[in-house]
Amino acid sequence: MNPTNEPLRILLVDDEDLARMRLRALVDACAEPRATVVGEAANAAQAMVWLQQHGQGPDAPAGAAQPACHLVLLDIHMPGRDGLHLADELRQLPQPPAVVFVTAHATHAVQAFDVDAADYLTKPVRLDRLQQSLLRVASRLGRVAPRPAEPTAAEEPVLVVSERGRVVRVPVAEVLYLKAELKYVTLRTASHTHVLDDALSDLEQRLGGRFLRVHRNALVARSAVRALERRAMADDDEPGQGEPWAVCVAPVDEWLVVSRRQMAAVREAIEASGL
Repeated sequence: MNPTNEPLRILLVDDEDLARMRLRALVDACAEPRATVVGEAANAAQAMVWLQQHGQGPDAPAGAAQPACHLVLLDIHMPGRDGLHLADELRQLPQPPAVVFVTAHATHAVQAFDVDAADYLTKPVRLDRLQQSLLRVASRLGRVAPRPAEPTAAEEPVLVVSERGRVVRVPVAEVLYLKAELKYVTLRTASHTHVLDDALSDLEQRLGGRFLRVHRNALVARSAVRALERRAMADDDEPGQGEPWAVCVAPVDEWLVVSRRQMAAVREAIEASGL
């Protein structure tokens, strides 16, 4: 097989199980380049053992055909040797994998690029940002081709949610609304409520025109808007305007306040939909 047709092989190195689970789900959700997680490690020592067992350790011949992994998604703060030290070790291998740091801390960016990191991602990682990194690595390697487009239908976009020790992929088509509350964003589908740690403004940019901003703290799927009425709302945070306007979200029949600033856009969207 031509190596440029092979998926980008990735080793995950992070001491948190949930972080690795989320990264694996994000890698699976990337449309391009083609990529697959081939291994996981909880610390630097385990990562080096994995590489040795798969023929990519210090004793591997320099001319081996294909490395066991092309890329290491690497946390920095881990027990034992940290990610910066591991990245330096990886550079000395006969077939060094590319390194993309994935960390909750932005303070080591300069040191990261001192060890020739391909990219530096901060947690929580966004799908579009990870995909940019994978494309950068694929381009640097010159051997991994983008996944060909499906001839029948576009790949369904998803939002990746981490909760209760598991990772859930929620199709965007199932999302009814997103509402910012304190430090989190509530994602509502017809059957479930999830919590995201993404910023509502970032979600708005990623989701595009299928969602309508009705308030500074809420986005509603255009297809889910069923009515616009004045309502007595317990969560109204714009006092002084009497009963505020609100939209009804189907099929859950929940009402979300519409701010005065967004009223014109909401009315226009409802009129365009024929409601």
